[in-house]
Amino acid sequence: MIVVSEEVREASAVVALETTLIAHGFPGGEGVAVGLESERLVREAGAVPATIGVLDGELRVGLTEDELTRFDAGARKVGPRDLAACVVQGAIGATTVGGTLAVCRAAGIRFMGTGGLGGVHRGFPHPPDVSADLGELARTQALVVSAGIKSLLDVPATLELLESLGVPVLGFRTNELPLFYTAHGGPVVPGRVESPDEAARVARAHWDLGGGGLLLARPPDRSLDDVEPLIEEALAEAERRGVTGQAVTPFVLSFLHERSEGRTLVANRELVVANAGLAAEVAVSSASA
Repeated sequence: MIVVSEEVREASAVVALETTLIAHGFPGGEGVAVGLESERLVREAGAVPATIGVLDGELRVGLTEDELTRFDAGARKVGPRDLAACVVQGAIGATTVGGTLAVCRAAGIRFMGTGGLGGVHRGFPHPPDVSADLGELARTQALVVSAGIKSLLDVPATLELLESLGVPVLGFRTNELPLFYTAHGGPVVPGRVESPDEAARVARAHWDLGGGGLLLARPPDRSLDDVEPLIEEALAEAERRGVTGQAVTPFVLSFLHERSEGRTLVANRELVVANAGLAAEVAVSSASA
């Protein structure tokens, strides 16, 4: 059921990348370019990219460029609960952070780069929506590099839940949790690291103690400090239109891209690629220890 590419099998430093970003995170056609750029940066750092998705009844770990192009807006958005059904039914499945981590656990991959982590939705328990990313991160021995938690969520509540789940949250050269599009203004992070090597050493120590996943939060290079009002407007519009569950994030991203005249799109693209590069640097540091 799980097919790992030869390149990934033979590599000592591997970085997992999701396919939901490719299929649903960017306007049509742009996601593939972002995915390929992320893979390029991983390779430049000395690691091997393992982009993960469901194709032709198999969980593929390490996709070719031609395979990446099959992940368009028609692909299923696949979290941990959806993997088996997607495989059996032969559907094209774009894995979320949680879905990707579930495959990482099965394949023994310990590093991942993404945009933002899912979490507790604003207004909880109305709706009673908490991303499966959190539970999967808690039980998977992997370090995920992201620009913090998705800013459309309840970030402080998500950070509290990560504490309850025993997930270390480390700021990369920052004392504040990045807010995806915004570098500053988030809650204080419980830990800070200054280098990829330090992050790798913390991860190894955490795993030696029997711990699961870690979140390494990298501030975006392009900080959009005026985006919060647009997020609130986007969420209100989603509620008005009855957009719920897994459809909320793609709707909000599209809304922001349009209303910001593309500024959020550029920032999103840059942070996704940069996070993949940092994940590769940590993976290489860990492999060389």
